[in-house]
This record gives sequence, structure tokens and C-alpha cells, in this order.
Amino acid sequence: MTALDRAARDHKGRVVAALAARFRDLDLAEEGFAEACARAVTAWVPTPPRDPAAWLFRVAERVALDALRRRAIRAGAALPPPDPELNAEELLMADSALIPDERLRLIFICCHPAIHPEARAALTLKLVCGLSTSEIARAFLIPETALAQRLVRAKRKIADAGVPFEMPGPDAWAERLGAVLSTIEIAYAKAHEDAGGAGRHAGYAREILGITAILTDLAPQESEVLALAATVRFAEARRPARIDSGGMMVPLDRQDPALWDKALIAEGRLHLARALALGSASARTLQALIHAEWCLRRSLDEPAPWRSILVLYDALLELRDDPVIRLNRAVALAEVAGPAVALAEVDALDAAVLADFLPWHVVRADLLARLGQNDAARSTYDAALQLGPEKAERLWLEAQRDASGQ
Repeated sequence: MTALDRAARDHKGRVVAALAARFRDLDLAEEGFAEACARAVTAWVPTPPRDPAAWLFRVAERVALDALRRRAIRAGAALPPPDPELNAEELLMADSALIPDERLRLIFICCHPAIHPEARAALTLKLVCGLSTSEIARAFLIPETALAQRLVRAKRKIADAGVPFEMPGPDAWAERLGAVLSTIEIAYAKAHEDAGGAGRHAGYAREILGITAILTDLAPQESEVLALAATVRFAEARRPARIDSGGMMVPLDRQDPALWDKALIAEGRLHLARALALGSASARTLQALIHAEWCLRRSLDEPAPWRSILVLYDALLELRDDPVIRLNRAVALAEVAGPAVALAEVDALDAAVLADFLPWHVVRADLLARLGQNDAARSTYDAALQLGPEKAERLWLEAQRDASGQ
């Protein structure tokens, strides 16, 4: 991975958010960042800048200003002369403090009630988190063309409705908070699916720890905020045990709890206790409880808590019944009632909707292999591999596929 690839992966959301706040124009922010990356291809040879994020912001800002000047000229307006071009040394010395972390504000803007609920999270994931249209479509289990149309309509709505590019006051949070939390959930899930932390969204996992910490300070009496913060901490606590010495993914029930981050688990328990104290269990608190149940395990000598996990998933289905939750429940069901019962549940799901959803193929392949249906298992593992999993997941899938033929 080149320095530019790494910078674009790590800083796109931050830079685009800052540009959007600066110019109050989402398209202009994206176009400015894209042009800055194009210029970096030659400008960063042979040596990239000391602060790639600041360089990209500076150049993207200049591109956006130039675009605004051209618009004004076409409209016959008078503008002051452009700023002088920065020389190479000035660009290399760019101050990262010039890039405020505007992402949380932009998340709230994209979740404005004027925007259709189905488009709010998708727009945020595209602009703030840097997910591609195809990645977002897979997360929502909808066709890519339909998702692209939602994004266009959402950006047009922000422009036409004059949505203010300001952090709303606390009195306006309630009508946006659900969409904000849903967005963060999906963004974290995308980052978390990369066990090895080598993909282009992996860095966002740690950043969401910071975003959820800010949210718990802003809304300390919101149980949903606290529950999501707890879930992220429980999941991130397990990251040190998620790959083996060869870089291959380690399934959750085979991870060594001794490697988990005890401090993050303690933070998660504190947030979860506060969330439960504020009211009855919601879907998010139940999800946090599922993660907390795993984090009670102290060693591989202790049995995996499958029965407790299944009970919690049964309760969760009463509040949020969707294919992803049913698929996760099937994993626990297989351990409690057997793979045949679980496979029947999985095969009852809509295969057309889940065709591009990697975990569906993975769960089916595992169940088929455990039932001795080796040919079907291998072809299903191959279908999963065709969806382009990250390296750690790919290594594990290849090993499982090869084992199913023995």
C-alpha cells in the first residue's frame, strides 16, 4: 500500500467532513478531496509530506476555492484575487491543527430530519466514513443502483432545503439520534469485519471509540448511546486475539480471553450498567449484553456461553427481527440444537437478498460441512471467497474450505 493509498484510507472522512463544514457543499467537498488525491500522485514523489492529512486538506481547500471562483466568474460576480500558491516547503510544514475533527457534526447534519430516514445513514457512511456505494448497499442488503439514487436525492435535499451546517442544539438531538447511532453501528461493523486490521476501513474502529466517548459526554442520560459505546468497547477489547501468528482470523469461541483488553472491557461494563439503569432493555442494550456475555469468559478452558447467547438472541428478535440477527442467532442455535436445526433456519432466509452478504455464505458453509455435505460446503466457501474478504478472513475461509474436503 502506497503512502497516498494509506492517507486516503485513513483521512478521507476527516478531510471531507472538514471541507463540508468549511464550504457547506457536500459535492464540492468530495470533488476537492478527489482532486487533491489526483495531484498527490505526482506531488508526493519521491517523498510524501510529513502530514499527509494536512496536505490533502490544504490542496482540497484550494481546489474548492478555485471552483467557487469559477462559478462566481460565470455568474458575473466580483471576487478578490486568489491566494498565492503554497510552495513545497509550506505544504510540507502544513499544520494538522488546521483540520478540525468535524465528523461528528457532519454525522448530525447528514441525519437531519429533512432527509429521508432510509438515506441518512447511507449518506453519512459515504461522506464521513468513506465507504463505497457497493459496500453501503451490501450493508443495507439493497441493490447498488437503488442506494446510489438515495445518495443523490439526499445531497440534493440538503442543498435545496438549506440544511444548516451546524451542530444542532441538544433539543434537536432526539429526532436525529437514532439515525446517528445506526450510522455508527454500520460503520463500526464494516471496520470490525476486518480482523487483521489491514483493510481500508480498519482504522475507523479505533476512531469510533472516540466518537462514542464524545456522545456519552454529550448525552449521558441516553441509554442507547451508552449501550452502543459498551458494544464497541467489548468488541474492540477482543481485537488482540482475533488473528493467529500466521495472520489468520480466529473465531470468537476459539479466541484466548487472556489476550483481551481488560481496560476496555471494564469501560464497556460501566457504560452497560449505566444504560440498564436508565430503563428496560432495548435492542442495543441486548446487543451489548451479548458482547458482555462473551467478555465474561476468562479462559479457553471455560465453555463458550452458547445457551446464554441464544437466550439473548431470542429476546433480541422480539425487538428487532432482521436477517442479520437471525443469521447470528443461527450460529448459537447450531451449538445448542445442532447444525441441522440451524441450517433449516438459515435456508429459510431470503437467499436473493443475502447473496452479496459474506456472513450468510460463511455460516451456511460451516453448517453444511458439519453435516458432512462437503461438496456443497466447498462451493459455498468458494462463493464467500468470491466476495473479496480481507486477508485474515480469506486465510481462514481457505483453510475451512480445504478442511471440508478431507
